[in-house]
Order: sequence, then structure tokens, then C-alpha cells
Amino acid sequence: MPFSRPRAFRAGLVALTATVLVSCAAPADDTAPVAGATTLHNCGTEVTVAEPPRRAVSLNQSTTEIMLSLGLADRMVGTATWTEPVDPPLAAANARVPKLAENTPSFESVLDTEPDIVLGAYQAMFTDERVADRERFTELGVPTYLSPSNCLPEEAPLPEPVQLADIHQEVQDIADLFGVPERGRALNEQLRGRVEAARQKVAGLDSRGETSVLFWFARTESPYVAGSTGSPAIMARELGVRNAYDDVTSMWPQVSWEDVLARDPDLLVLGDLTRDGEGDGLAAKERFLHEDPAVSRLAAVRDDHLLSMTGTELNISLRTVQGIERLADRLVELDRQR
Repeated sequence: MPFSRPRAFRAGLVALTATVLVSCAAPADDTAPVAGATTLHNCGTEVTVAEPPRRAVSLNQSTTEIMLSLGLADRMVGTATWTEPVDPPLAAANARVPKLAENTPSFESVLDTEPDIVLGAYQAMFTDERVADRERFTELGVPTYLSPSNCLPEEAPLPEPVQLADIHQEVQDIADLFGVPERGRALNEQLRGRVEAARQKVAGLDSRGETSVLFWFARTESPYVAGSTGSPAIMARELGVRNAYDDVTSMWPQVSWEDVLARDPDLLVLGDLTRDGEGDGLAAKERFLHEDPAVSRLAAVRDDHLLSMTGTELNISLRTVQGIERLADRLVELDRQR
């Protein structure tokens, strides 16, 4: 496909031909970007920017919220694939950024913004079935960045669980690419402090080591629940509770209610998704739990040991930390009721 955006093309060619990684100390005042080329290795691809990008497109909400949290709204020319409202503290900054699409944008609409970098949270976004593969962007001189926690297709088994360190890496990678490394370090320090505060909140709960938590993402028939490798698994590990499906290595295995009944979790975390699929929203999940003759017998349903979480919290993102905090608060509440 011909590309009629010469400014982005020239900038991309410089980025692709840059061979030197310039390591710069952060300025005392981190209001201006660090100049110079930056290269990093990302999901098997070498990403080089000759200068901090000025025209970025974020293909997913989670990468958008990282950029907004880093104060990079003025460097963004487009966002897409919104699964729910932006995190409220970021709403004012987000309002300044054009929205290309509520869902997946077209390749052409992304190119029309004249991007000098494109960021995505999921491997599927960089396929011809969604936007375009990374090679197509590279051919046009536009570097791409993919969240390191999602290098593989979603259905692929992961060799090891995603860790909080993967989220920290993504934050720092983006900060480094945009020439604001100190902002990345500051944001990561804030995230670590919030997780530590949540850990301390539950540290004295005698019951937490015996508490099993089931994270129900979607569908009422053969539900998708959290296995041992994604965001909910991080939450369980950090707080010292047991994920009810910690013996399943896929991120979102599909299971039977008979098996859920056999495992009889102490707490049910219900995904409150904004999409319209069967059993996606919180109201549909709660209705099913109380109306199904078998599932309503779960102790967690009978005792109202429930907690809702947004899809962004249940997927790997900055809001995984928010999920840790909210789960910690619920565990404290349940402990007081014992």
C-alpha cells in the first residue's frame, strides 16, 4: 500500500537506520525529553527511535493509560480499542487525545495520523486480521511497541506466569522511548508502594493462606476463569491467597460449573465487562449465580462473598495494581465477618 505521509516516513527511516544506542542521564527537570536515539528489544523485535516520538498512536486502552500516566498526552495523535471508560484521574488528559475508533482501527486510519510510533497491548493487534503486522509498519518506517506481557497470542500457553515486573518493564520501556526515563521510574516507584501497602493490609489475616479465590471473566455457560499466568494470578500471589485455578497454566481456561462446584472457592471475583456478550456484565453474572439451581449452592454465593472488577483490572495493565488494592480491601472485610 503506498504511503503518502513523507514526514513520518522520513522520521521512520532515520529510526530504522540508527545504529547507536545513546544512554543519557535524566535531566534534573524532567519536563523536556531526553534527546537522542533509543533502542530496546521488544518481543523479538528491535525497536529504535532516532528522537523521542511526537506523534504516537496507542491501539489499546492499557497502553493509552500508561502513556497518560506518564504525562504524554501531548505526544499522542490517536487512541483506539476502548473496552470501558478511561481511569477517572486520567480523563482530563485523555480528552485532549483524538479517538480513532472505539474498537479496532483500520490500518489506513492509523497511517492517516502520520505516526512516528504505534503501541499495542496485544499480539493480535499487530496482525492483518486486526490492524496490521509489525513488519508492515516497519516497511513504512514506523516503529512499533508491543506490551512485553503479551508477546504471544492470547490462546498460546505461556512458559511462565506474567509478573508485576513485566508491567514495570512496560512502563519504563515507554518512558525511555519517549525520553522521559525519570517519569517511568517515579511511576513504578508509586506502583510498588501501592502494592506494598496492600500486602501490609492483609499481612495479619490468619485466614488468607486458606482462602481460595475464583476470578470469573466471562460467559455463563462454560465460563472463562483465571488460570495461573495472568493478572488475577498476580493479585493472588501478591496477597498470599490461592487462585482456585492455579493448577491451570493457560491465562483464561474455559471450565465447567461442575468443576467450579467441586473446587468451592471462598470468594468469587466477577468480571464487570462493558461488552454485550452472554454473561459479560456484572448484572448478568449475579443473576445467573442466584438463579441457577446448582451454582447458587456455592458457599461464596450463599454468603455473598463476591467482588466485581473491571475488565481492565482483570487484564494485565496498570490497573492490575488497583485490582490488588481492591482485593485486599475485600479480604479484610471478609476476615472481619468471620
